[in-house]
Amino acid sequence: MSVPFVPPLAALAAFYFSYFAFQGLFGPFWSLYLEALSFSPLQISVLMSLSTLARIVSPVFWGWLADRSGQRRAIIFWTSLAAAACFALVALQASFWGIFTTLALGFFFWAAALPLAEATTSQLTRSQPGRYSRIRVWGSIGFVCLASIGGYLLEWVSLASLPWLLFGLLSLVVLAGWTVPEVAPEKRSRTQQSMLATLRRPQVIALFSCCFLLAFGMGPYYNFYSLGLKEAGYDKAATGWLWSVGVMAEIVVFWQMPRIMARVSLERLMLASLLVSALRFALIASLLAVPALAVLAQLGHAFTFGVHHAAAVGLIHRYFSEQQQARGQGLYTVASFGIGGSLGGLLAGGLWQVGGVALTFGISTAAALLGVAVCLKWLRP
Repeated sequence: MSVPFVPPLAALAAFYFSYFAFQGLFGPFWSLYLEALSFSPLQISVLMSLSTLARIVSPVFWGWLADRSGQRRAIIFWTSLAAAACFALVALQASFWGIFTTLALGFFFWAAALPLAEATTSQLTRSQPGRYSRIRVWGSIGFVCLASIGGYLLEWVSLASLPWLLFGLLSLVVLAGWTVPEVAPEKRSRTQQSMLATLRRPQVIALFSCCFLLAFGMGPYYNFYSLGLKEAGYDKAATGWLWSVGVMAEIVVFWQMPRIMARVSLERLMLASLLVSALRFALIASLLAVPALAVLAQLGHAFTFGVHHAAAVGLIHRYFSEQQQARGQGLYTVASFGIGGSLGGLLAGGLWQVGGVALTFGISTAAALLGVAVCLKWLRP
């Protein structure tokens, strides 16, 4: 299958935009929707963590299938279609187990597409360091568009409409997935290192450890940051804008990444992302009620996600062969957003009831600092 009338990189930019527009509406407001259904903090943390739990199993399976079949585009399209269908069912549920079942199935399909798109984008831009970030930035733009208007939109149509709005955004992901190009990997070299040998390399272990620890710290952010803002006195519109501030900072960094990568090594960028993230989590833990410092903490998202993600994708493309790219990107998703984000988010469900925002984001700070230590010891230029 091919779609010749859509330039490959433009198609990928459209996919990123629609995929992260969905996240821009889901991330800031889904916990508020669940709270409106009278779910407990523990139930909210479980349901919020389904998106990260799906990234433990889904990317490995779909990445293996894509590398084996060479059909990344078909998998992106059909799994996105299945995810949209599942979210139509989520909108019809009100019980915990009804939402749990349909949401878990939907996220299993939803989590398949992004690592495959990342592998394709990395392959198409490998001759131009930093060019990847200028394609990926459209995902950040999609996120900030929906996060910034989401609060106003939900005030207008009511919070109860959120699942249907999410279904509409997933329908756009399906359309964008149809246009994503199919890029065949290079022929296998006889001297190619095995996947297991690649995973045993100290640099690869250190990289995935850093990704795990930062995602662990971000788990509470994705699950409880909006509730923390609500407790601190911020309304829905302010919540959406604070999420947007973070992503706008991320957009600036993504756009400047070609210049940054020309001057700073990927390993040093990974270290900087962990250091700034530790400071950011500390500010959220202690001074979230101060608007100026809340904005400053959100500006740190430029490093927590923008710099960190660009460095991680670049290092994975360096460490893994062409025939291992889909699995490499999938394992990055598993180690970070999957296992790391899930464990951090689930732990936050218990910590939140004991110590609120201070204890929850204090643990996030400690995780980022541990990542700094790993990076300094084993991930050197």
